Amino acid sequence: MPFWLEHKFVALGETQEVTDGIAIEGYASFFGEADRGGDIVQKGAYAACLTALARDGGHVKMLWQHDPAQPIGVWDEVREDARGLYVKGRILTDVAKGREAARLIEAGAIDGLSIGYRTVKAAKNDRGQRLLTELELWEVSLVTFPMLPSARVGAKGDAPEDAGFRQLAHIIDDARLMLTRHGSGGDHTLSRNRTE
Repeated sequence: MPFWLEHKFVALGETQEVTDGIAIEGYASFFGEADRGGDIVQKGAYAACLTALARDGGHVKMLWQHDPAQPIGVWDEVREDARGLYVKGRILTDVAKGREAARLIEAGAIDGLSIGYRTVKAAKNDRGQRLLTELELWEVSLVTFPMLPSARVGAKGDAPEDAGFRQLAHIIDDARLMLTRHGSGGDHTLSRNRTE
C-alpha cells in the first residue's frame, strides 16, 4: 500500500447470507463524527472519487488489515448516503485469509472496518480538527481495532456450501478417530449422526 494512504476505522456487526461468500454491509465511514485521530469526514468527501471509479470501471478493494498482498473479498457496492460511506460486499471463502477472516468475525474476534485513502482536500476547524472534504478512497479493510466503535455494520452470513464443508470436516474427524482407535484396538465404527 502506498505510504501516503491514511486509514479510518468503523466497527462491524450484524449478519446476512449470500450464495457466493460471506456477506458484509454497513458503514465504513460516518459524516460529521470526529474519529480517535480528531479527523472529521465531511458529506460529499467521497463523491468525486466514486464518480471517477464508476466512470473508469475501477473498484474499491477489500483487504485484510490494510495489507495489499491480502485481498479477501470484493465490495459490490460503495456509495455515499446521508449518514456516510455505505459498503456492501462479500468475503470470499475460497481465499485462505478470507476463510480465516470469516471465522474471526463469527467468533467476534474481528469487528471493524477501516478505510485506506489519500487526502485530496482538507481544512482545520477552530478546535484543530481536520475537516476532510475530498478523499481518494483506495480500499476498505477488515480490521481488529475500529476507529469509530459506535458505528455498526451488518456482517457474516454463511454461504450455503459452508454446511457441507462442516459436515465433511466432521466425517474426516470421525475417520481420523477411527484410525486412531484401530491402531489401539478400540471401537472401529464411525459416528453417523454428528451434530454441531
